[in-house]
Amino acid sequence: MMPFIVSRTNVTISDKQEQRLKTLLGKAIELVPGKSEQALMLVFEPMSHIWLRGDNATATAYIEVSVWGNEHHRGYEMLTAEITRIFNQVLNVEPENVYVRYADIPCWGAAGMTFDRNNYL
Repeated sequence: MMPFIVSRTNVTISDKQEQRLKTLLGKAIELVPGKSEQALMLVFEPMSHIWLRGDNATATAYIEVSVWGNEHHRGYEMLTAEITRIFNQVLNVEPENVYVRYADIPCWGAAGMTFDRNNYL
């Protein structure tokens, strides 16, 4: 099922940078077993009002990764490292300013159907 990554950052993202982020995140999601770019949904929210340590001028990224059917968090450690590297490489966000939050999705709806971990509803 579809993984979903929402990226919020307080810097601008050019079309070229967004395309690069899309490509790199599409490859990175493969670190989670059974996931691929073919089902990946991405949202980029540049110029978000993000304050970190009392400052909003430091380049910062807050990433939410939602994954269905991975309750044992396989691949998350490697994915966190790769997401951090990607945002540093593409947007110059220092690694200590990249935060990744994971959401394990127990039930998901898509294409008019509902899915849970054990079966299709």
